[in-house]
Amino acid sequence: MNNLIRYSIIEEKNKREFLLLIGSGCKWKKCNFCDYHTDFNKDEEYCYNINEEELNKVTGKYNTLEIVNSGSFVDLDKKTMKKIESVCIEKNINTLHFECHWLHKDKIKDLKEQFNKIGITVKTKIGIESFDYYYRESFLNKGIEEKDINVIKKYFDEVCLLQGLPGQSVEFMLKDIALGLEHFERICINIMVENKTKIKPDPNTIENFIKYIYPIYKDNDRVDILLNNTDFGVGGNKND
Repeated sequence: MNNLIRYSIIEEKNKREFLLLIGSGCKWKKCNFCDYHTDFNKDEEYCYNINEEELNKVTGKYNTLEIVNSGSFVDLDKKTMKKIESVCIEKNINTLHFECHWLHKDKIKDLKEQFNKIGITVKTKIGIESFDYYYRESFLNKGIEEKDINVIKKYFDEVCLLQGLPGQSVEFMLKDIALGLEHFERICINIMVENKTKIKPDPNTIENFIKYIYPIYKDNDRVDILLNNTDFGVGGNKND
């Protein structure tokens, strides 16, 4: 896992530096489509040593930093969180993006207040995958019991959507995108790729996405589209 590419710079929409850090692991681990949670380690010192190396690469080029890991910000060790604070101060980062699972929504307020004290605005993103409750929880098993978007957006500023899956019509995907843009500051559309889970990408759905949806949103500054899960420049192997 220490061979993974963990630092990149996003030079197009929402210009920012991007880090894939490592923590103790996702506490949910029940999403039917996800093997992302395998990037973890229970040894905090091991995690910190990797994270410190990557955080030292931050330049502050765009004054914005996005940090993801195989779970939520709460899964990062205390030394890593302190290192994030010091790097943000040193490199004049004024906006910091974190991911968070619904399980930890009540931790977000304290996180935002903690960084606000040092002049940094925190934006939180949730992997909602779809706003269709029954599709999301019956098929994907996201563990988000809340159906009301207005409740969800009280905690989160941004959402990730997962598309290219069986059962998703063009209308279904467009509705999710429209709801995301209506209620949240930004959305990130991830197209399903083959992994070790039983959930497989649907070639017909992906073809429809590329033909009918991608042209509409590819230039929208509020929409990130990952046709491959390494399109942000992290997650690939350094030796590839």
